[in-house]
Amino acid sequence: MKKLFFTVSIFILSIGMANAQTAAKTIYFELGGPGIASFNYDMRLQKKEDGIGFRIGVGGFSIKDDGAIFVPLGLNYLIGKDGKNYFEVGGGVTIVSIHTDLSDDNDIGTFETTFGHAYFGYRLQPKNGGFLFRAGITPIFNRNFFIPYYAGISFGYKF
Repeated sequence: MKKLFFTVSIFILSIGMANAQTAAKTIYFELGGPGIASFNYDMRLQKKEDGIGFRIGVGGFSIKDDGAIFVPLGLNYLIGKDGKNYFEVGGGVTIVSIHTDLSDDNDIGTFETTFGHAYFGYRLQPKNGGFLFRAGITPIFNRNFFIPYYAGISFGYKF
């Protein structure tokens, strides 16, 4: 009886382990979007391919003595049934640090700001890993501006 119980227990555990999924994780480069030109990490919050997830990134640019660093943070939700093609909707905040030359005396000024962003787009994310593609509309806004038709495109890897 103990042997049968042990065998059945091992069988049930092996089925459970075979069906266990890990949360989908991706890394990608985004041109446009809330990070302007940024490298990002994205992960589902549940052990599945779709559903709710988060992103964090870092990006920026520099032109002569002026530059900016962007840190986009956000939540997103993937909707799809075939395990590969998804509609993505999300939003978040981007932290911005701007460095600028204020005068000819090499006096440098730095200030920080934030802006909100939304995301509505398409995501190609193969179930078993591989090439990731994203494209969508990313409205950005804060108290002083609203840009409704800003966009972004991303290329990366799902693992």
